[in-house]
Amino acid sequence: MINRRLLLQSALGAGAALGSASLLPAWARPASDGNLGLPALRGTQFDLNIGHFPVRLNGKAGMATGINGTLPGPLLRLREGDDVTLNVRNDLEEDTSIHWHGLLVPFHMDGVPGVSFPGIKPGETFKYQFKVPQNGTYWYHSHSGLQEQLGHYGPIVIDPAGTDPVVYDREYVLVLSDWSFIHPHRIFAKLKKNAESLNFNRPTLRQPTGLGGMWGQMRMSPRDIADVTGETYTYLINGHATADNFNMVFQTGERVRLRIINASAMTLFNVRLPDLPMTVVQADGLNVQPVETDEFQMGVAETYDVIVEPTEERPYAFVAESIDRSGQVVATLGPRAGMRATEPVLRPAPILTMRDMGMSHEGMAGMGNMAGMDHQGHGSGGMMDGMSHDGSMPHDMNDQDGMMGHDGMKGHDMGGMMKPDPDGPSIQPVKIEADIKRGPGVANVAAMPMSRLTEPGIGLDDVGHRALTYAQLRSLEMNKDHRPPEREIVVHLTSNMERYMWSFDGVKFSEVTEAIKLYEGERVRLTLINDTMMPHPIHLHGMFFDLVNGSETHMPRKHTVTVKPAEKVSVDITAEHVGDWAFHCHLLYHMHAGMMQVVSVLPTTHPEHPGRPASEPAMDKPMDHHGMNHGEHKS
Repeated sequence: MINRRLLLQSALGAGAALGSASLLPAWARPASDGNLGLPALRGTQFDLNIGHFPVRLNGKAGMATGINGTLPGPLLRLREGDDVTLNVRNDLEEDTSIHWHGLLVPFHMDGVPGVSFPGIKPGETFKYQFKVPQNGTYWYHSHSGLQEQLGHYGPIVIDPAGTDPVVYDREYVLVLSDWSFIHPHRIFAKLKKNAESLNFNRPTLRQPTGLGGMWGQMRMSPRDIADVTGETYTYLINGHATADNFNMVFQTGERVRLRIINASAMTLFNVRLPDLPMTVVQADGLNVQPVETDEFQMGVAETYDVIVEPTEERPYAFVAESIDRSGQVVATLGPRAGMRATEPVLRPAPILTMRDMGMSHEGMAGMGNMAGMDHQGHGSGGMMDGMSHDGSMPHDMNDQDGMMGHDGMKGHDMGGMMKPDPDGPSIQPVKIEADIKRGPGVANVAAMPMSRLTEPGIGLDDVGHRALTYAQLRSLEMNKDHRPPEREIVVHLTSNMERYMWSFDGVKFSEVTEAIKLYEGERVRLTLINDTMMPHPIHLHGMFFDLVNGSETHMPRKHTVTVKPAEKVSVDITAEHVGDWAFHCHLLYHMHAGMMQVVSVLPTTHPEHPGRPASEPAMDKPMDHHGMNHGEHKS
């Protein structure tokens, strides 16, 4: 499927930063078909060494932590249905690990220290062994400390056992990341000391009156969109900065598949190829009904496969722009190796709106000067708790079906501010409402969370071209499990930005005393409510979830969902993989600060399992989109 002659030519153009392949050790050299600067390993037996090695980016020397001496680590090319063995040796002086992001592996092979295994000690080798139960685009990364920020990540492509429904002539794997020459522990220390210290994308002029003045009263900045910006980060594609001019080659009329992976630590990217439409064919490794678009925003850890069909003999810019537009990385897709596309000018920085605070502008119109507002929500980590009749901000808010539960609000006309989620929970059985621990880690609770699935993401509402939304995604094949959820679990995403505290339900991971329990065979609705003013890519290990986005039979299945500020998102989960699974925000420093939990899927034999009649099977085990019974792979 890859044009090898042109591939080798373009690989030479793109690989200058790595130097001559002959100077690399054998295990770090590209496989015979190459992958444009990414070393590729194929087969069923892999040896991966984790260690330190020097890198040079934008002419500046640094030290990376990663796999087999390359940044990113090698592309692992697997095949659906194969039994694979990956021998991971730790050459560091600290513990390490590898998590296979999105792969449905037994929980003790999931690679999360303290949750699914002890970790890999210095000098030791851990043998990961599992059957590859799926196909698609995925990736792997460290789940130890802050190693991911240092380069400990790499791509995975799993070829289908049968016919691929996506037709293409050649493909490229594009790993997006953010690199800093500042050590990540120093970055985290800066954020803890002053959460705004690395956000250089802030207004310099005095806030105007009206809505702008309101932001000032609340001690919030409408540009608190990213904790760490382009002032600190160098953005990379396959380890290459824009100056390297990473090259991809095409022939006119070809269908080119781009497998795009956001492997950054903290950066949501806006992805586009100006003047070249993209057709999205896969999200998070699973096939979706084709959707043509011009741009999409991808959260950390999400993957998108797109098809492009260049019709002109000219170079096109592949642009990955940080969500706050403080920086970008640009590669070239051209008819000949060595061509350089024009780098677009950075667009103006987006500004948060009252909708990101949980209110529409229409609703604000009738609120006067918002007298009596509680200014407790400082920084981008919080927002207003809600309002009583006099405009004060009560702390006993209770989100029920998308509306505030405070008695004083019942029957109150909010001018469109409080809109129930049209695609949100409508579950009649047991509902477990989050018991938020109110303390210094919870600045505020969203007054009126709403569905934002029809919005493309911060800054993309008015770009003048098509931008992808979650509401547009539909799985290619019909969902296999059509049972309505038996119960609903509500989880609030909480924070205090001024103290850089991040948590679920006001409890950081180090203080969690009990896991979120699911029971093997049940169908559960998990509702996420973002009480902060930053988007959070939330990842559940060990299983995919069905995004509740208006479709009844073709909900997109994902492993990571980005929850916008003040948004209420629901996903339906079939609890089919027994074990303990990590559940966390994939913004690395948010997870490190405590935005993580454990989801335990208890087997039918567990004494806490509600059980079923002996004549009734534990569940009608759904087959995934590849026809494989996931029950075969649980531990």
